[in-house]
Amino acid sequence: MNKKIPLFSLVILIVAAIDSIRNLPVAALFGSSLIFFYLFSALIFLFPVSLVSAELSSRYSDDGGIFHWVLQAFGKRLAFLAVWLQWINTIVWYPTILSFIAGTAAYLIRPDLANDRIFLVSVILIVFWGLTLLNFLGLRISSKINDYCATIGTFLPMLFLIILGVFWVVLGNSVHISFKIQDLLPSFQKMDNWVSLIAIMASYLGMELSGVHVNDIANPQKNFPKALGFSVIILLGTMLFGALAIAVVMPDKEIRLVDGIMQTFSVLLHSFHLGFLMPILPILIIIGSIGGMINWLLSPAKGLLQATKYGFLPPFFAKKNTRGVPVRILFMQAILVSAFCFILVWMPSVNAFYWFLTALSTELYLFMYVLMFFAALKLGRPLKDSGAFRIPLGWRTLACSTGLMGCFLTIIVGFFLPPEINVGGALRYASWIAVGNLVALVPVFGFWLYQKKRS
Repeated sequence: MNKKIPLFSLVILIVAAIDSIRNLPVAALFGSSLIFFYLFSALIFLFPVSLVSAELSSRYSDDGGIFHWVLQAFGKRLAFLAVWLQWINTIVWYPTILSFIAGTAAYLIRPDLANDRIFLVSVILIVFWGLTLLNFLGLRISSKINDYCATIGTFLPMLFLIILGVFWVVLGNSVHISFKIQDLLPSFQKMDNWVSLIAIMASYLGMELSGVHVNDIANPQKNFPKALGFSVIILLGTMLFGALAIAVVMPDKEIRLVDGIMQTFSVLLHSFHLGFLMPILPILIIIGSIGGMINWLLSPAKGLLQATKYGFLPPFFAKKNTRGVPVRILFMQAILVSAFCFILVWMPSVNAFYWFLTALSTELYLFMYVLMFFAALKLGRPLKDSGAFRIPLGWRTLACSTGLMGCFLTIIVGFFLPPEINVGGALRYASWIAVGNLVALVPVFGFWLYQKKRS
């Protein structure tokens, strides 16, 4: 009998997969308005996704994950599109979290290495292939590692950052953002103010990810909705106040996206005569980031494995080891990520590389959420005697409609360039985003044709 994942571990699994200290410098870049956008994004995206994920996961507890949810509503082809979007966005996203790990690791050797592209790519490849091999041990082992890594390397540094930020303000140091009402609200006339929405939404992606593990969860009808509720509270609190801590300490034009956390910690620790902690914090943050990646490596791959059963991928990719891990899919994604990381060599700056991939991966993921919300609307409310979690009557359509609005709004602003990022012009950047989306989506038509010929 397989041991089930308890409620506490599930909360940690969800929070660690989403809550990331690496996202804070990106949000802090937008100063005072980040408070509005965190709360606004929670209302139009985080809460709707949480409610819909809880309902769908408990309703289809025999087969979890985005593939089966969309399958029930729209059939095999759109189900494959949904799981493909979930998987391909991670291929684009991995280089950002990996470059963050590499930039943080630079502080253990020499801080200026955070801008050395050869160093960044080398660390990225070593870490990613190491984690790929680690995931061959299966979900239960990686879940335990994830628990420890998240507690030590995500929650502790984030809490420490928030505490230091509070002391920075209380002791009368320079505060680089304004808390006046007119500064907290973004301008509705200038679109570049709304670009921060893409950065904040990127912080909330992945709430539905644990749905693919629903069979490994103890009492999913009750525990999954509870876990999502606890996770939302933790996520909103830690990310909002963590980003504010960076924004009050660092001028927006000086914030570096790859190593902005260590950049801020360096200022804070030296200001409070705590410089002796500098070697410890990078180690903790690297541990936390690696823990967060573990679930992201395996979950989308397991989702793609579900699609092989319906003939969309060749049987070669359906190979699993004795622990049920899709080893060939993991190898394929490791090869693709390795190739993708070399984009860094051609980008104008490390900041440009980081922002472009963050925006592109977020857009791809949001297309998947569009399918999820439409699937929820099509499927309707679960029956009362089904035992599934049910969104309160009247709130269900509102949650799906609000979530769709949040997705479409963020996809639109994703084509706009932040003024702080240099990629050679706004038109060039928008073209890159458009081409990136097309390149990521075109293979789907080939897989649809492959499945049609086989059936």
